[in-house]
Amino acid sequence: MNVITNCLRDKNPSCALVPFITAGYPNISICIQALKVLDKKGADIIELGIPYSDALADGPIIQEASEIALQQGIYIEQVLYILQTVIPDISAPIIIFTYYNPILARGVDKFIREISSSGAKGLIIPDLPLEEVDYIIELCDFYGIELVLFIAPTSSESRIQSILSKSPGCIYLVSSYGVTGFRDNINSKIKHLANSIKSKTNKSIMLGFGINTIGQVAQIVNWNIDGIVVGSAMINQMRGKLPHETLDSLGRFCQQLKFCINTESTKK
Repeated sequence: MNVITNCLRDKNPSCALVPFITAGYPNISICIQALKVLDKKGADIIELGIPYSDALADGPIIQEASEIALQQGIYIEQVLYILQTVIPDISAPIIIFTYYNPILARGVDKFIREISSSGAKGLIIPDLPLEEVDYIIELCDFYGIELVLFIAPTSSESRIQSILSKSPGCIYLVSSYGVTGFRDNINSKIKHLANSIKSKTNKSIMLGFGINTIGQVAQIVNWNIDGIVVGSAMINQMRGKLPHETLDSLGRFCQQLKFCINTESTKK
């Protein structure tokens, strides 16, 4: 059962809000509380990133969060603990975001089995080679995890077709070139790419990378998109603050984004 896809479809004709935070940042205790706050303040799905020292797709804010988490010894064992602790208390399904090397180092079967038994419902691997997708999908299907595949603005038509044919559920559409982080504008060509993808498939689309303002979210809600991922801007709400200020700021920002999505959806 594709829990992530079902959640995205349940939001139609609205759009799902998908916050991203780094596991263990700024520490395990606040991270667990932050996940609960996001769930309470309107998150429909939550992405939880496993800290990684060589995160090629991540911009400076997420890289800094990963570095701080790694300095505190946050690795896969601690991420599993976070999942096991928080999932019984939240309703939003969690997608694990991680790179391929940590999965290979732990053992692919073991990793997918562990995140499943800990309660995760989805998995995103931005650097997963397309040639190895079939094996990962087979394991994910067996353990009840939805693997979310990437389509980038640079993807060729033939590659997009291959990804769509292999994808077991929803698609993650990258909204901009380069790494995650702040962007002044969202490339309007992505709107046309999303329409093109939708003309080829009935799969749901999450849009992420570079979405950081309420204005950008208001713009994207009117596109042919099913979920909006906000990462660096979420983590930015958690930087350099006292614990209660961190959670207040994060919750307020999440609530503002959710209000914007709900308001703009009624105008469609």
